[in-house]
Amino acid sequence: MMPLSYARVGEVNTIKRVSGAGQTRQFLESLGFVPGGAVAVVQENGGNLIVDVKGARIAVSREMAARIMI
Repeated sequence: MMPLSYARVGEVNTIKRVSGAGQTRQFLESLGFVPGGAVAVVQENGGNLIVDVKGARIAVSREMAARIMI
């Protein structure tokens, strides 16, 4: 397992675990970051990531991406 922040652009990965305090984890899960779901990094921009989750493009900070394990 590794954090999403280490994923390569264009690579599709499976989410293994979402960590963090209750509200943070619930927020990420509400965006579609759920265990077993697919996620792909579309672009890296200044340390932040644009990812594709369930067909939607979402911008996440490097700090948030570190909480999503793939």
